[in-house]
Amino acid sequence: MPDEAQALRARELARQAATLAELRDLLAGFDGCNLKSTAKTLVFADGNPNAGVMFVGEAPGRDEDLEGLPFVGRSGRLLDRMLAAIGLTRDSAYIANVIPWRPPGNRTPTPLETEICRPFIERQIELANPKVLITLGGPSAKVLLHAQEGILKFRGKWRTHETAGGLAVPAMPTLHPAYLLRNPAHKRLAWRDFLEIKAKLRDLDAG
Repeated sequence: MPDEAQALRARELARQAATLAELRDLLAGFDGCNLKSTAKTLVFADGNPNAGVMFVGEAPGRDEDLEGLPFVGRSGRLLDRMLAAIGLTRDSAYIANVIPWRPPGNRTPTPLETEICRPFIERQIELANPKVLITLGGPSAKVLLHAQEGILKFRGKWRTHETAGGLAVPAMPTLHPAYLLRNPAHKRLAWRDFLEIKAKLRDLDAG
């Protein structure tokens, strides 16, 4: 089946899922994305789906593919430290990726692969219904927030993610932990973003 038809099929399937468990099962049975054939496992999510904050990265890497969980390698350990710095843990956050299967050799997903996976992550956000959405890195911001510029210019300001069902979720684009490992001087930028996230969650809880 052509990739465009698979993207349409993905949209139809994602709409059918009434719960996150159903969505995970649908993804596990979906064979319309070629990344599934080279990945070891489906990397669906980690953390607490009832949490008020959801983090979305781009795609699993080698460690994530082996364990079946997002952000478990070096970048995951850095993310855990970033969460702890604003009083969060994996039990008080929900973590996923735009792409649920590891691209071979950690290559960049193609635009069509991303388009096929997009309906599933959008439905995942809708079903989790977080108070706040955090996109980690440029690719995630492009898919979910329609970023037209590089992440260094786009990060740090509140945006809105609109779901297919009409929900408007406050969203903060920030830098990906893997990028911060390569560019540690930019951790101060991510820290500013995380302080904004902490303040927003506090305000929402107070309201």
